[in-house]
Amino acid sequence: MVTAASLVTLVGAVTGAISALSAPREGRAGPSVVRGSDVADRAHATKAAGQAQPRAPSRHGPDTATPTSAVTRAPSTRSTSPAPPLLYRHPGSQVLDWVRAHPGDPRTAVIASRIADRPAAVWFTDPDPGTIAARVSAVTADAVAQRRVPVLVPYTIPDRDCGGASQGGAPDPTAYDAWIEAFARGLGPGEVIVILEPDSVAQSGCLSRADRAARFASLARAGRVLKAADPRARVYYDAGHSGWNPPDKQAALLRQAGAADADGVFSNVSNFRTTAEEMAYDRQVLAALGGPARLGAVIDTSRNGNGAPPDGQWCDPAGRRIGRAPTLDTGAARIDAYLWVKLPGESDGCRGTAGTFTPSYAYDLARGASGTPDSGS
Repeated sequence: MVTAASLVTLVGAVTGAISALSAPREGRAGPSVVRGSDVADRAHATKAAGQAQPRAPSRHGPDTATPTSAVTRAPSTRSTSPAPPLLYRHPGSQVLDWVRAHPGDPRTAVIASRIADRPAAVWFTDPDPGTIAARVSAVTADAVAQRRVPVLVPYTIPDRDCGGASQGGAPDPTAYDAWIEAFARGLGPGEVIVILEPDSVAQSGCLSRADRAARFASLARAGRVLKAADPRARVYYDAGHSGWNPPDKQAALLRQAGAADADGVFSNVSNFRTTAEEMAYDRQVLAALGGPARLGAVIDTSRNGNGAPPDGQWCDPAGRRIGRAPTLDTGAARIDAYLWVKLPGESDGCRGTAGTFTPSYAYDLARGASGTPDSGS
């Protein structure tokens, strides 16, 4: 998976939604992280996955806060059922900055209505434990004030992206554990969704046996720390995507990382696999994982409207389009949410610098140029 993250000093959020583009190591590119202002970490992930042979993510980009647009859950039609909660959109993102700065551009209306106005994840990529709690708190407090649910992406695991484009992260497991503790202090008491370290499990094959065991121990501990800090936090672990590891293999890795004690798994971050493919895959992973029946999955639908390119291209491939709008109301068994973890329009590194917003790419994705619609998801 490839992910670009721009690290301002606040929230690592992929411009507007996150820009995470990643692919399994066997056929992807790694993340790239950039630092931005002292107000927010924008994680522009440039994460994309290869089709036949997944690759590792490449997620860097600017670390600043990414907007997660206002909603996207349709309220329940039953008068007896409460309306599902709305997702949070962070007000600071590359796409919003571009829209505000280009009111006269003929592409602005389409990009604004179809991408900038959608809820998206906020990425945190700065490994400094001294500032992370305040940066997380700034986002969660704003979300509480708006009565929205934020989607947060901690992305600072040691050996991140296995030295790929999004390399970086904490210097060692001890430093990472301290960082996660500080991250957890910023969660507050509200409902929040945590997408814990994209690619950290599916891509772990690049590590030595000892380093992999240390990573899984840190991930298991992270899940416990996050849940203890905020019982309303929903923590999801990395399941890669349907074109990466077989379900049984991925489930075995997830079990070692403590996923069975969390809330479930996430898949397709910065990738293009159809929602239907991911639903089937995630259910197989959950079945093999075991654990409580309440475990569910969330799917990144930010760029999967036309599915994955037939040639396996992962870097800003042509003919792709945005997928289902972010929502916590999927109506599908064991599928907890469709989320925009990577922000559409943030480049994987081919149509623009990795992790930066590229209006021509965003416009093509928003218009849904060519390809077969993801009708099955």
